[in-house]
Amino acid sequence: MITRFAPSPTGPLHLGHAYSALTVWKVARDLGGTALLRIEDTDSTRVRPAHETAIYEDLAWLGLSWPMPVRRQSEHGGDYDTVLDRLAEAGLIYPCGCTRRQISDAGAVPGADGLVYPGTCRHRDMADAKPGDGVRLNVRKALAACTQPMQYSETGTSYAIPITDDLLINTIGDPILRRKDTCDPAYHLACVHDDALQNITHVVRGMDLRDLTPLHVLLQNVLGYPTPIYYHHSLITDAGGKRLAKIDHSKALAKYRAEGATVQDIKDMIGWRD
Repeated sequence: MITRFAPSPTGPLHLGHAYSALTVWKVARDLGGTALLRIEDTDSTRVRPAHETAIYEDLAWLGLSWPMPVRRQSEHGGDYDTVLDRLAEAGLIYPCGCTRRQISDAGAVPGADGLVYPGTCRHRDMADAKPGDGVRLNVRKALAACTQPMQYSETGTSYAIPITDDLLINTIGDPILRRKDTCDPAYHLACVHDDALQNITHVVRGMDLRDLTPLHVLLQNVLGYPTPIYYHHSLITDAGGKRLAKIDHSKALAKYRAEGATVQDIKDMIGWRD
């Protein structure tokens, strides 16, 4: 049994991260497995070395340890290029130059991964790719290429959930696998590849990512990767019921520590029961 905690160093860890990290390590302990730390630092416009250093400090302060070395996604760009080449050879991806404004103006509706892409560039071939284009997965073609049943298991529910064309097209659309302009690998591509590479058997993460799981299973299927068991834990919210997030500048663990909070104080704040 191998699981992982995979933060992005785009901001400091907050109480929600503490809950997630403690949950990952608890699941690994209870199942007699191993918890890995993975640094998902592919967003070159937002990652900061100071945030990565703080991740190590915060987790060590919480009493969590992990095998070394830690996988840093920014050091393995060639891996993700190779995966994209495989998908291109299978005819499952296409270039996209659409901006967020253009996608919005095309009438896109909100979905599980931002605006649901309306398929504006779906007719394009990778041979037509231009500098600065992003790369998207053609979901319909990927589903047609699947060789295994489209289902996965989630602990806590104990049943297989079928994945359908309509579910993915209506809630996600064709997702970005390589970002426009920066050419950084997107979360969906890097996460799925690294879970397979690191032999992750159990993916433990927040409920906010649950609706993206069918997409990840689709990628696992067309790439011939195994599908882990999934567990999506509850989220820590503020007094108003809003999920804590970096974008909202939720109070950092380091700030609590600087103010004299103990690890037990943090556990009490998040209602942690070991």
